[in-house]
Amino acid sequence: MSQIWAIILAAGESKRMGTPKMLLPFKGSTMIETVISNVLGSNADRILVVLGSSGNEIEGLIRTKSVNYCYNENYKDGMLSSVKCGLRNIPVGLRAVLIFQGDQPLITSSTSDSVIDAYNATGKGIVIPVYHNRRGHPLLIDNKYRDEIEKLNPAVGLRSLSYKFSKDVLELAVNDPGILRDFDTYSVYKKAINQIS
Repeated sequence: MSQIWAIILAAGESKRMGTPKMLLPFKGSTMIETVISNVLGSNADRILVVLGSSGNEIEGLIRTKSVNYCYNENYKDGMLSSVKCGLRNIPVGLRAVLIFQGDQPLITSSTSDSVIDAYNATGKGIVIPVYHNRRGHPLLIDNKYRDEIEKLNPAVGLRSLSYKFSKDVLELAVNDPGILRDFDTYSVYKKAINQIS
C-alpha cells in the first residue's frame, strides 16, 4: 500500500485568468505538467490529479505520465469539493495526503520532501509549510482526518481543519517563496514568465 499520496487540484475554472491556466506555457511545458514534474521528483509515493473545467484538454496532456486522475463533477463548488473528490479516489489505508494547487509550479521537490520528513519525524497530523510567517502549500494531512474533511463547510474550506485541530498542526518554516506563488491573473503570470525566462 502506498503510504503518502499527492493530490493535485486542477479542476478550477480560471475565471480571473480568462483562459485555462493549467494549459498555459511554463518552463518548456505547461503549468500543470510543471507541477506534476515537481511532485514526481519528490518522495510522494503516488499522484492523483483532480480534473474539472478543461478536464479533457488536461487529461490529454497527462495521460502518459505516472499519475492517476479523477473528474470532479462538482468543480464549480470550489476547491474543497476537489479535495473531497480526490480523497474518494485514493486508497483508504494510506498514511497521509499532500495537497497541491495546480497553479503553483514554483514549489520545489525538496520543499515537498521537507514537509514529508517533518510529518515522519514529529507525528503531527497536519503539516503546513510557512514562508515569512505566511502559510502555503503543499499541505500535508494525516489520513485520520479523512472523515473530518468530508464534513467541512465549503465556505471555510480546509483552513477550518487546522483551526479545529490546532494542537496537531506543525508550521514548518521553509526557504521557498514558491509555496505562496499562484497565478490568478494573466498579468501576474506574464510577469513571472518574464522573470523566469
